[in-house]
Amino acid sequence: MLVTWLLFLACAAVILGAGTQLSRYGDVIADMTGLGRTWIGVVLLASVTSLPELITGFSSVAIYRVPDIAMGDIAGSCMFNLLIIAILDALHGPAPISGRMHEGQVLSASFGLILLGLVGLSIALGEMLPAIGWVSVSSALFLAIYLLAMRTIFTYEQRRIVAEFVAEMATETEARHPSPARVYGLFTLNAVLIVGAALYLPGLAETLAETTGLGQTFFGTIFVALSTSLPEVVVSIAALRIGAIDMAVGNIFGSNLFNIGILALDDLFYTPGPLLAAIEPSHIIAVLAAMIMTAIAIVGLTYRSDSKRLFIAWDALGIAVVYALANAALYLQSGMR
Repeated sequence: MLVTWLLFLACAAVILGAGTQLSRYGDVIADMTGLGRTWIGVVLLASVTSLPELITGFSSVAIYRVPDIAMGDIAGSCMFNLLIIAILDALHGPAPISGRMHEGQVLSASFGLILLGLVGLSIALGEMLPAIGWVSVSSALFLAIYLLAMRTIFTYEQRRIVAEFVAEMATETEARHPSPARVYGLFTLNAVLIVGAALYLPGLAETLAETTGLGQTFFGTIFVALSTSLPEVVVSIAALRIGAIDMAVGNIFGSNLFNIGILALDDLFYTPGPLLAAIEPSHIIAVLAAMIMTAIAIVGLTYRSDSKRLFIAWDALGIAVVYALANAALYLQSGMR
């Protein structure tokens, strides 16, 4: 089991390093192609840093046939992404980070809340939901709402400029890597490294879940999700350090939106039947926790407190507490199996 743990940690390290570089060169590509830096936080950075979840989900359902690992990774990643807000708040200083975010972040957070609610409802209904072939109709709804969210956020973002972080980062990176061929080559190399590590991760997770007796739901929600969410941590903290709070938080909320889109793709690749009908009902714990954490973030964004009584603001503390309680509940539930 020690060798399996070491291999699991090695995969996580590859995802961390390659995911960080992938985000960096993704910024440069966006700058070179004129894709638009305002769009980076919610779309490009979010999709790039969510690549581990995409590949891990695909390998979980299409290769290893462990749907609970796939669902646990998505739900756990959504929870952990929101925990990053609490981490950023603790690192931010005397003022709550929610008071420094633009009010427009409520838009992407609210779409995330809607999608998480639909996922929870789909898990509760299970086999009662109609399907098209082996794919649940809820997956089509997830994708439709995701695309609507992207369109709505894009239209809103066109009315303001929040891309100073990407402009600085991309300009600096482009100066160090002026050759487009090198930029595209390094982007592709890091993408391949992430794909390789993420493809191997579910098999290791399945082995560890069995040998530790923790179960696929708990292991996928905690350990696999933590590993695949490492790029979001690195990118968000890097953004915070240069004062680009909206870019950091946009990456978090955008990643959660993208994760639900990944869940729909996982359903497509899981050919035995609708994915959400094949998983354990206990996944709803993580989904509900992510909804509560998102709601707390929205309250903090709306209330906009200007001071902290502790080293962490009340809304960030609430997010951290819900995350801890949800993990405890999942652990207790895994022990009752």
